[in-house]
Parts: sequence; C-alpha cells; structure tokens
Amino acid sequence: MNPIAPPLLAWFYKNQRSLPFRTHPSPYRVWVSEIMLQQTRVAAALPYYERFMAELPTPADLADCPPDRLDKLWEGLGYYSRVRNLQKAARIVCSQYGGQLPADYEALRALPGVGDYTAGAIASISFGLPVPAVDGNVLRVFSRLYADGGDVTSPAVKRAFTARVMEHQPQDKPGDYNQALMELGALVCLPGGEPQCSVCPLAGLCRAHLAGQETAYPVKPPKKARRKLPVTVALVRGPKGWLLQRRPETGLLAGLWQPLLWEEALTQEQLAQKLAELGLAGTDWQPLPAAKHIFSHLEWQLGGFECRAADGCAPAGCVWADEAALAGEYALPGAFKAYRKRMMQG
Repeated sequence: MNPIAPPLLAWFYKNQRSLPFRTHPSPYRVWVSEIMLQQTRVAAALPYYERFMAELPTPADLADCPPDRLDKLWEGLGYYSRVRNLQKAARIVCSQYGGQLPADYEALRALPGVGDYTAGAIASISFGLPVPAVDGNVLRVFSRLYADGGDVTSPAVKRAFTARVMEHQPQDKPGDYNQALMELGALVCLPGGEPQCSVCPLAGLCRAHLAGQETAYPVKPPKKARRKLPVTVALVRGPKGWLLQRRPETGLLAGLWQPLLWEEALTQEQLAQKLAELGLAGTDWQPLPAAKHIFSHLEWQLGGFECRAADGCAPAGCVWADEAALAGEYALPGAFKAYRKRMMQG
C-alpha cells in the first residue's frame, strides 16, 4: 500500500478540531483528556475537562484532591474507576518522577489506568516519541484500508494492525500522525453505515471503499446480552434533606453516594419493612417512574418510591444531604439521573 501519512497529515492540518488539550498538549493535559475520553464523546467531556483542569492544573493538585471532591468533579462522566486510577497514578508521578509524567512509554504504561493506547498517545503527542496509539477509531480505519476481516477485539489481530500503523508512521511527526488517524476515525471513517468516504483523504487507497464494502469492516464478535437486574430505589426525605447511602469500597460504583436501594423488586409494603429495619418510618408514599441504566455488562431496571421520614439520625453508612450539598458536595452517579431532578427541586 502507498504511504498514507502525506495525504492524512495534509487533511489533518486543514480539518482538525480545535481542542484545549490539542492547543496546549502538555503531558498532564493530554493524559487527563485521554482518560476522560474513554467511553465518553468529546463534546460531552469538554466541559468536565475545563472544570477539572481549572481546579486541578497539575499532577500534584490531583494527587492531593480529597476523594469526595474528585468524585464530584467527575460526576456524570461515569466509569468512576477511571478517576480513581488517575489519582493513584498522579501520586506515583509525584513520588517517583518529581511531579512530571515520564518521557518513557514503558514507564507511562506502568501507571494505574494507563494502557497501551493512552501511553502511546501521551508519549507521541507530548514527547514526540515514535510509538503507536491504537484505539477503536484507528482499528476501524485500518480494517477498512486493508479490507482485513480479522476480529479487531483479538489481541493477535490488534498487534498485526499496530504493526501496520507503525509501518506508515513518519519518524518526525508521530504525534500528529497518531492524532490524524484518531481524528479521521472520529470525523470521517465513522462506524456502521455512516463513513464519509467522499471527503476521506485515503479513499483512493482504501481497499474496502474500492470494493464498495466499507460497512463490512471492522469485524467484531456479536455482543453478549447484558444481564438485567431489578433495582428498587427509596428516595427518603427528612427535615435535613435526602438520605444518601455510600456504596461499598469495591465493586460497581465503588465508594459513591446513592439513594437507598435494594437489588430486587420490592412492593411498597416490602420497602416500608426494609426502612423500618433501618429505624426509618416512611409516610406520604409516592411511586417513582420506571427507569433504566446500562452498564457495560449489566442493565439496572429501576423503580421504587419516594417517602418522607421523621427527623432522626441517619443509619450507618448514610447521611442527610440538602439540595446545596447535593449540588456541591456529594457526587450522585448518572445511574440515578432519572431521579436527580426530583431531588434537586425539593
């Protein structure tokens, strides 16, 4: 195949999006952006990125941030293990590398939450190191360029694609090349039936396009069906606000705050009994609208009730939080967005 870098880079320099972590690509800024952009669209992540960088502009600031405040800054992005690992890695950067990310791919790769792709992005974009940064966008581009029917979720196939990526990487512009491939996948070589081949700088080289088979690639195995789990939520309001419960420190949504819930379908009477066991007597019961939240492997089917409770001590592991505390202190995961507005309106 003819070299792809010249037309790709020419297209990138003309069409690239103006992004804050691209305009000022310091290692820390690139790192935070790449972690945020895992499982999150650029448009959705940008406001979070701006707030995060304004409050935590250095690895030292991130390392010292109280965990609850860190969760609040991340509130709504989901996959909270990302920010937990981000802080763990920041503490290592401060203790082992003087507060600056190391200009070394393997050292970056060893940090918590930093995989091959993220290490490659930081190393190539911020340090100019000739290493790959192969994400789903890049795999899609190369599967179409070569009309390769290999399963892109297979480690062996990904290694083969990575070797092809490196065959075309210009030694003097590894960061621009890697970003150009990502940008092409994000803006032009789209998934499903949406590739914009008419404006693709590589259309004349793309074997899938020349064969009229763009949508046949990339090849992935069928997704496994998610397990569905009924979840009963209790929105309990007292004179001091809403009752929040901290989740266990391990497992799904580890350590985050939530309304009281039980992972089973409960009637109002059964829920009242559950609250009584916690020392709470509910009154003024109202049913909550049904909702659902999808995790990568699980679908919560949410329902439940709102009620009032007399003033009293919060049960163990719980706190009373008024609207101001909900807005500024306690991070409520996106799984409960169907009920958040109800809680914030009092």
